[in-house]
Amino acid sequence: MKVALVLLSSLALTGALGYTAWQVLAREAEVDLRLRVAERLPDSGVDHAITAVLLNFRSYDTLLEIGVLMVAGLAGLSMRAVAPMEARELRTQDPLLQALMRWFVPLLLVLAAYLLWAGSDRPGGAFQAGSVLGATGVLLRLGGVPLPFLRPGPMLRLGLVIGFAVFLLVAVMGAVRGDAFLAYPPAWAGGLILLIEAMLTLSIAMVLVGLFAVAPAQLSAADREDAP
Repeated sequence: MKVALVLLSSLALTGALGYTAWQVLAREAEVDLRLRVAERLPDSGVDHAITAVLLNFRSYDTLLEIGVLMVAGLAGLSMRAVAPMEARELRTQDPLLQALMRWFVPLLLVLAAYLLWAGSDRPGGAFQAGSVLGATGVLLRLGGVPLPFLRPGPMLRLGLVIGFAVFLLVAVMGAVRGDAFLAYPPAWAGGLILLIEAMLTLSIAMVLVGLFAVAPAQLSAADREDAP
């Protein structure tokens, strides 16, 4: 009986949600958002519509997203201490991984910088650049390269919160000047968005590398046999 009730409740909820989604999609948009974005794009400080929406027109959403990501990073790092860089499981003699590090780390750093800069007028931006930068840190971590900024301390905490802090500071400054919260002065919009994206890139990369660093190390079969 309980299983039948749960099944019926799930079906009813699914049907209600499906009907609601169908009604929403069937409605015609009262405003052509693409036209509105195109009209205001010259005032946004960037030349790419997606970046303008994420960092200017709907920057509330991005601010909340980076806030959630920051909290996740702080929570993850607080639950487990980062393993010391001298730990046996973090050292590797794999020649393939060493070769990848020598070739790909400089390339990934350049790619992250390009994605950050390109976000103003083409696909790219902080989340893409931060992901690439985070992948670079993961590769270095796998190779056993010391990453002092991952040790508990001021540098780690600063890296995790700097993106959200700068974003929030810019938002508050706009309100203090008498404008709306998260409203940028037109003359400074481009520079402020670039500053915010640069800081977000660092924070996103720090969160990704930090969460990877606190994950339990998985020893290979050979390492488990050699372990005392």
